[in-house]
Amino acid sequence: MKLHGAWLEDPAAQAACAALIAGGHQALFVGGCVRNALLNMPIGDIDIATDATPDRAMALAALAGIKALPTGIEHGTVTFIIRRHPHEVTTFRRDVQTDGRHAVVAFSRRIEEDAARRDFTMNALYARPDGTLVDPLGGLPDLLARRLRFVGDPATRIREDYLRILRFFRFHAWYGDPEAGVDAEGLAACAAGVDGLSSLSRERVGAEFRKLLAAPDPAPALASMAHAGALHALLPGTDPRYLSPLIHLEDGLPIRWLRRLAVLGGDNLADLLRLSRAEARQLAHLRAAATGTDSPAVLAQKYGADEATDALLVRAALNETPLPPGWQAEVARGAAAQFPVTAADLPALIGPALGQELKRLERLWRDSDLRLTKADLLR
Repeated sequence: MKLHGAWLEDPAAQAACAALIAGGHQALFVGGCVRNALLNMPIGDIDIATDATPDRAMALAALAGIKALPTGIEHGTVTFIIRRHPHEVTTFRRDVQTDGRHAVVAFSRRIEEDAARRDFTMNALYARPDGTLVDPLGGLPDLLARRLRFVGDPATRIREDYLRILRFFRFHAWYGDPEAGVDAEGLAACAAGVDGLSSLSRERVGAEFRKLLAAPDPAPALASMAHAGALHALLPGTDPRYLSPLIHLEDGLPIRWLRRLAVLGGDNLADLLRLSRAEARQLAHLRAAATGTDSPAVLAQKYGADEATDALLVRAALNETPLPPGWQAEVARGAAAQFPVTAADLPALIGPALGQELKRLERLWRDSDLRLTKADLLR
């Protein structure tokens, strides 16, 4: 089988491979670019695997006039910068020692050893520069069936890096067959390894949840994660039952992972997932708005159209009710509305009294669903 596509034929990617091949080494595209090309999905980063050691790869890049940076040299990774585009070049590796978070690796000249240390069979696919597929572990049938399976023994893969539990559910949400469900052996291994999740940094956990919740429909994967005990181990008090109703209500609207996080409930999410201050503030606004009674127009006037839309979707999902009729037009009305009274309209008041009166009038205006005019309010 041969792959085709602009990513494969890109002159920068081909130049990176050519520099390694010119030195007598292998150069193969690997991982996400190969997987997504086979699924006709968008291609992100382009990673290259080689039997050249990092020092040798750096030297060959210099001979080819390519800038190379030792971005992860202890793990075998250097980055070729070609036409301002980074290409990660990583030496074939085998694990020597793992502790559930970090691995000590030894460089290898065998692609089979490199493939054997990867997490899932669908990620252990390679392609030569001419597009010829290389499948050392027989992962292609799994990929085409959208069957997510660990490479080798699932428990062993998980003990090597407990983040793979999260990646198991995240990859299933993006690439698995929702009708077939998750791999039973993999799910059992995730459940057995739940205690190891406590060793993960909150930054790593937060990054995985962002990607998981951004999948087209993460609800089945989150339900499986809860069944395995992994969801509650990471985010105590969360409940994925309202995620499916939310996905249904979204109905083609742009995906916003924070909106989906809001329906999970739970406490302390900002800290547990290391949310930014802006994300934490938005999540707090969203939860308050979703559990309140403000109209669509008032929500949009307070928080803007996007956050108002999120709040209405979350409110409807949590209450298991339909969205109110004409809600989108009302959100647009509220987003465009401006409080009609200014300080200049109240010349008789100064200082704290002026501020208090403006706040009182703004409350009246919002209580009227933004209907009262300036004349109404000043009357």
